[in-house]
Amino acid sequence: MTPRLSIVIVNFNGGAHLGHCLGSLEHHPPRTPFEIVVVDNASTDGSLEAARNRASVRLVERRTNAGFSAGNNAGIRASSGELVLLLNNDTLVPPGAIDRLVERLDADPSAAIAGPRLVDADGLAELSFGPMISPLGELRQKVVTGLHARGVGPVRGWVERATRRERYVDWVSGACLLVRRAVAERVGLLDERFFLYTEDVDFCASVRAHGWKVLFTPASEIVHLRGRARATVPRQANAAYRRSHLAFYEKHHPRLVPLLRLYLRLKGEWPATGETQTKH
Repeated sequence: MTPRLSIVIVNFNGGAHLGHCLGSLEHHPPRTPFEIVVVDNASTDGSLEAARNRASVRLVERRTNAGFSAGNNAGIRASSGELVLLLNNDTLVPPGAIDRLVERLDADPSAAIAGPRLVDADGLAELSFGPMISPLGELRQKVVTGLHARGVGPVRGWVERATRRERYVDWVSGACLLVRRAVAERVGLLDERFFLYTEDVDFCASVRAHGWKVLFTPASEIVHLRGRARATVPRQANAAYRRSHLAFYEKHHPRLVPLLRLYLRLKGEWPATGETQTKH
């Protein structure tokens, strides 16, 4: 049966995460005809075996780690479904979650992207959508997520309420992002200058620039074990974030780049050369 949905998972030294993610897909497969494509960015930790030992998975092995955007693009090109689900290897898929996400996108012909409600292992909601990245937008997002992580009651209550309402947003998290293939190809797929982080915000911006909407829907809920992989290599992950952050401002807010460079240097967070290889 020709797959309608292509699930693309990028892996780089994903440890047990990849096996758990694939296991959740095996236990709770979508009703929509689907294929799974795992793109491995030259892992060295043995995590690739989690994909190699599964007959339901098509494996794309890359000789070098060119980043998360490049890995997703390789997976999109290797797949054929009219819908593409970009799925992090540190996610778990509950029963029916993918089908509900597909149903919501199918029901809205004005939207090209749909993202689900993301929760952690304890069911705590993640603020997985937001306004376009800008200095003010970033400040707001960081304050909210910081207070949320500290368990500040009113903020956690606000996030819980905010993630219970379906809405159009500027971006949804690339941890689980469903997109119409035709639109993804029309905008040129993901921008590969973003090695890791902000690629989802940029991709959603490209889609919106072509007249399509981005939908956040709590009708679908995915478990995202956020930060566990990043915690094993915090220095590299932070460097990758800063490089993508700079690239994002160079593309979308070029006049603010000198100020951002000065800010990073004053904080001692200027990324050193060669510190971009990390987990995703």
